[in-house]
Amino acid sequence: MVDDIQARTKQGGGGTSAEAEDYLEKRALRRGSAGWLLLTGLGVAYVVSGDFSGWNFGLAEAGFGGLAIAAALMGLMYTCMVFSLAELSSILPAAGGGYGFARRALGTWGGFLTGTAILIEYVLAPAAIVIFIGDYVESLNLFGLTSSWPVYLACFVVFIGIHLWGVGEALRFSFVVTGIAVAALLIFAVGAFTEFDAGGLNDIPVDHDALGANSWLPFGLLGIWSAFPFGMWFFLGVEGVPLAAEETKDPARTLPKAMSLSIGVLLLLAVVTFLAATGAHGSSAVQDAGNPLVTALQGDGEPTPLSRFVNYAGLAGLVASFFSLIYAGSRQLFALSRAGYLPRFLSLTSRRKAPYLGLLVPGALGFALAAWSGDGARMLNIAVFGATISYALMSLSHIVLRRREPDLPRPYRTPGGIATSSVAFVLACSALAATFLVDKQAAFIALGVYAVALAYFALYSRHHLVANAPEEEFAALAAAEAELGRD
Repeated sequence: MVDDIQARTKQGGGGTSAEAEDYLEKRALRRGSAGWLLLTGLGVAYVVSGDFSGWNFGLAEAGFGGLAIAAALMGLMYTCMVFSLAELSSILPAAGGGYGFARRALGTWGGFLTGTAILIEYVLAPAAIVIFIGDYVESLNLFGLTSSWPVYLACFVVFIGIHLWGVGEALRFSFVVTGIAVAALLIFAVGAFTEFDAGGLNDIPVDHDALGANSWLPFGLLGIWSAFPFGMWFFLGVEGVPLAAEETKDPARTLPKAMSLSIGVLLLLAVVTFLAATGAHGSSAVQDAGNPLVTALQGDGEPTPLSRFVNYAGLAGLVASFFSLIYAGSRQLFALSRAGYLPRFLSLTSRRKAPYLGLLVPGALGFALAAWSGDGARMLNIAVFGATISYALMSLSHIVLRRREPDLPRPYRTPGGIATSSVAFVLACSALAATFLVDKQAAFIALGVYAVALAYFALYSRHHLVANAPEEEFAALAAAEAELGRD
């Protein structure tokens, strides 16, 4: 009986079974292109640029102690969420990632809310990072170029071109560049720790009017909350690993392993980078620096061979994250389009099984935003807003599925179960609220984009979903099985 229901669900959105198969064939990714090592590299690549810049602005919000607490709490949030997503990805290994999990647990509205939030993150973050790449190119005086639209355009064209070549080639490129960036972080730490002075950690002046203010918390207890978005920069993007599910060898085993290794590496890099950068020349020296690691090494002095090396390596880190986030955005757009949440033509794939419109459309949008605004910090704040919404909904999806479908086969089970995902949910909601403390305008811009997307879904796309897309088919089959169980 269930097999009959499953067969019928495959026909939705495509008419006959043959038409359904043709629909999916035109929207197929290259399977088996990535193993656990490449996926671990992908998880680190999403994030590594955040070690080189961005996190340090949290020092101006909370001081060393406040940012340390915020980063520790955000590290806990990401760790709990990664273990929750590892279980969900073993249940539903499809390219939709978090959107697919929410679709199964929270229905079509929950799926769209989650997918849209993830898409905001993965479209805005590359646009912000390409501006930072331009700043690095200009500061290094590479070929006399300035941070401007020709540099942004070149980055999008070259790196989207590599993605169009093929996923295996793209992930190997990302792995190599990420390896260079991680090695540079470790070399930086060795050099910075030789000048470590614990007295410089709390050298930011104390605001005595702030509640609970002291030398370690110069802006008081509220500063800790304000620093949440900056603590996230050590980990932002690692949740994108499940988006490679359909291109992975044995995803039920590979994805949990890769995600666990990724968050382990990122936690280690966060601790080492944070302590080394603030301890070398003090927190106040790096709190407003666009290139905090270089500032930590040379202070107000002349560039050294090590600081120059780290400067170039910082560019490699930015390239790794930029390149990987393009990949994540294309897969999220591909999955939403294939299921009918967004226009279906956006999920068409090339002969090399690359979602070419899923790469080109977000790329064009990201380039336009970068060239028009030039404000990388504002766009990253918008990306963080979208990310925190998706984190809350993905964590909630784990809780719902554990309660509603306790007997669902789970090749991997989250340590701690619902308690783990509940911690992630509470911290994600707190981080979402913190975005309004840091940049109200960015938060309201993101809300505006969200509102437009929801209007499109409510008025059009929810009536044109494709039942034979993996996420939709899985949800339909689960509903049918539940109905049979009640009978």
